Amino acid sequence: MSKIVKYELDLANMPPLTEKQKAELQTLTEMPDSEIDYSDIPPLTDEFWKNAVRNPFYKPVKQATTVRVDSDVLLWLKKQGKGYQTRINAILRKAMLDDIEKAHG
Repeated sequence: MSKIVKYELDLANMPPLTEKQKAELQTLTEMPDSEIDYSDIPPLTDEFWKNAVRNPFYKPVKQATTVRVDSDVLLWLKKQGKGYQTRINAILRKAMLDDIEKAHG
């Protein structure tokens, strides 16, 4: 029996906010930043980020797709042994993360 619970949220069709939620959001919107209590949140120093790791439990959902790849590239990937599709994904993920880091760097 699986203990994993999945919940999908349709962002284009969100349930309406309650009056209480609207009032809380309005109160927070009007609050100046100087009144926000950050005492329970430690500052994120460069030392913190130096030791940070990605969430080891994060498992992105796989999606089947068709991709046209040059035959020599595919041969190179397959020549490295089983798991060429996993290697393609790893190469693309690295390129994605490098691009994100460069954009936010």
